[in-house]
Amino acid sequence: VQLVESGGGLVQPGGSLRLSCAATGTGLGIHTMAWHRRQVPGKPRAVVATITPDGMTNYSDSAKGRFTISRDNAENTIYLQMNSLKPEDTAVYYCHLLRGPGDQYWGQGTQVTVSS
Repeated sequence: VQLVESGGGLVQPGGSLRLSCAATGTGLGIHTMAWHRRQVPGKPRAVVATITPDGMTNYSDSAKGRFTISRDNAENTIYLQMNSLKPEDTAVYYCHLLRGPGDQYWGQGTQVTVSS
């Protein structure tokens, strides 16, 4: 199983980015997927958004109203649309798949930097 994130980069405050996470080696359609981020190296990752197989979503307080998680099961990909970005959104963003107890996978991460 591999999860490959893309779409990170440098953006000015108020700007937007769309992250993608493409999976190989497993189908995503029956699993809840999530985006996490690590804002400080060495600190734990924090969940940003989750999406269930039937499309129900949940967001951290900092992401509500600005970020949108979505999925395309046919493409085996999930997305994170991030709008109105703030400097405090600067982090490495990770895609996460939990298939069951002890059976989880992480992508390699994609850096998002919000700075003028």
